[in-house]
Amino acid sequence: MSPRLTAVAGALLATFSARAEPPTTATETAPAPLQTVEIKGAATAYDPRRDDTASKIVVSSEEIRRYGDTSVNDVLKRLPGITVSGAAGRSGGEIRMRGLGSGYTQILLNGERAPAGFSIDTLAPDVIERIEIVRAASAEFSTQSIAGTINIVLKKAVRTAQREVKIGAAKSADANNPNASVQLSDKDGRMSYSLGANFWRGTYARESPTIETQVDPLGALRMLRASSQRDDGRWEGMNIAPRINWNLADGDTLTSQTFVNVNRNRYHGYQEIDTQLGSPPRFDVRDMRQTNRNAFGRTDLNWVTQLTGGAKLDVKAGISGMRAEGTWHELDYRAGTLGRDATITSETTEQGFSTQGKYAVPWLADHALALGWDAGATRRDDSRVERDANLPGSVPENTDEGYDAKVNRLALYAQDEWNITPRWSVYAGLRWEGLETTSSGNTFDTVTRTNSVFSPLAQTLYKLPGSRDQLRLALTRTYKAPSAANLVPRRFTSTNNSQTEPDRRGNPDLQPELASGIDASYEHYWGKEGAGALLSAAASMRRISGYTRQGLLLEAGRWIATPVNDGSAVTRSVELEAKFPLEAVLAGAPAVDLRASVSRNWSRVDAVPGPDNRLDQQTPLSATLGADYKSRDGKLTTGASFAFKNGGPVRIDVNQTGYQSVRRDLDVYALWKFNPRYQLRVAVSNLLGQDYVSDSAYLDNSVDNSVGKSVDESGTRRRTSIYPGYTQGRATLEMRF
Repeated sequence: MSPRLTAVAGALLATFSARAEPPTTATETAPAPLQTVEIKGAATAYDPRRDDTASKIVVSSEEIRRYGDTSVNDVLKRLPGITVSGAAGRSGGEIRMRGLGSGYTQILLNGERAPAGFSIDTLAPDVIERIEIVRAASAEFSTQSIAGTINIVLKKAVRTAQREVKIGAAKSADANNPNASVQLSDKDGRMSYSLGANFWRGTYARESPTIETQVDPLGALRMLRASSQRDDGRWEGMNIAPRINWNLADGDTLTSQTFVNVNRNRYHGYQEIDTQLGSPPRFDVRDMRQTNRNAFGRTDLNWVTQLTGGAKLDVKAGISGMRAEGTWHELDYRAGTLGRDATITSETTEQGFSTQGKYAVPWLADHALALGWDAGATRRDDSRVERDANLPGSVPENTDEGYDAKVNRLALYAQDEWNITPRWSVYAGLRWEGLETTSSGNTFDTVTRTNSVFSPLAQTLYKLPGSRDQLRLALTRTYKAPSAANLVPRRFTSTNNSQTEPDRRGNPDLQPELASGIDASYEHYWGKEGAGALLSAAASMRRISGYTRQGLLLEAGRWIATPVNDGSAVTRSVELEAKFPLEAVLAGAPAVDLRASVSRNWSRVDAVPGPDNRLDQQTPLSATLGADYKSRDGKLTTGASFAFKNGGPVRIDVNQTGYQSVRRDLDVYALWKFNPRYQLRVAVSNLLGQDYVSDSAYLDNSVDNSVGKSVDESGTRRRTSIYPGYTQGRATLEMRF
């Protein structure tokens, strides 16, 4: 948050506090009509998207709750410039800006990175106050944001007493999901509190057929396998987010914010592989069962004090913890005979401490200076034990692996926002980040990696005279740090090892990717002041060095996938967005709000031959289209949203290719307010019921078996899976007391 935004937020808070005083006091202080006019002006005059020098889109809680979603991923897929990978209605999708994955897109929770074991799609939208989409990096947030930053801010403000209960259910042909939530908030003198709690559970049963082929260099089909797999299971969990605010006597504020997330999953998968041509796999029947339990908690204490000369000090300290336990039991058969009985147990714990602070002070004329720090220490312990039954004719693969990782980080930053003229403002920031990662285990030597990045940042906003149009420009230096898991040289094996189902292992020599970027945009506002009518066009480019790709190698007769640094890459994007009420273009039109966006992305990886050598399997094209209608009496609100994500072939390296499935999401909703206390929200998602296709291929036209490869492995090996998509209906009864 820029110093200017902090000052405005402080003014708004003071305004709301004034409104909370007893009516008699307000009447004695100033005439009521004059006070009402001043409040309205203060509330509508400031728009963070339009007025902040640093480019940012803020999504309000009303927009977040509109469709009654149970996962934050479903909210994000409708936002301009954001895509979510994977099949509709299934968890684990990757959130992407500019078509680039979460390694390039920074996901923050209250301004901080969530731990590696926390899945953001388990976060319930009801506990979110707003979502901030930051396209160009600023010094206050980590610059691990080559594609951009999505900051999810949990509910904070407590203005009026609230007691709300929601009871809902979602149903599709392959899953059902009952859920409930509670929101409480109130004030007592100088203290206020809020509590958000969400509970859910669900079951699913899904089919996902797979075809695996191999074609030799002459084009003859050498192998054909058809797999049928049925997955079923259940999940349940909850979010709890209590918050307490104290307004201290000297004007200081003290805030306690806690967030707890608990999940439990049970899974059963049964796969049969029918080899119609060629040699069969090691096992042709797999019976898999898994249970997972994980819990994540974080608590922060935030102190804000006003200093002399208009300065302000904002200090926060927090602790976090995560624990995950899992058991995997697999029975593998060959020609009806049990050939493997394996049980794998895993346990992961993580503890962390972090502290952030910002000192903001006005200095010189029209300058706002801020200095700050961001530091933290995290320790992660991971154990994995595999025990195989001693069956006739089999060689048990008993392993007992464990490792622990320590990550220490420190960031120092300075930023200044300068209002050169009433129409021209400039933001300049400087951030230094240092990371030290140490990993040790019983199967590899201790690995220590220290990296630091120095990031100069600049942004400017110019409002054109004689109009409401404006121009933005940003220059950034960002990076992508390798995760601790990608640095640990520990192998995770695949049952039927092949080029398209390889083992996986980290790379201790992995280095961070560095990116220099430029962003430019033009924004046109029109219509009534505060109506939100907007047309914008934005373009960006990132030049990346130390690009990380997924390498594939053959070692001791087994295929292993491992990340490697390989040269440089370039990515470019163009985004167009429009949002406006229909009455802005058609006088007397119904109360309909329209919105649309189109994003086109290009990228090139120098070390990978084309065509289709896209960075991180980048989404080349995405678009959104939506409309919302509100009746004149305010009882009925309804709307629809269409999100499109293009796909196509992707060249991963010289020998590997993949395919990105096209995704089309059509959702509709309706909200009926019976009275101020009761309302019903109904939504239907994935109306088109589109299937999701996963495809990967490995090409090798050589016949050299000197490295342990047989002639039968030459040619093109392809694996294609289909995940059926189903329409889902949701209904939620919302009650206020």
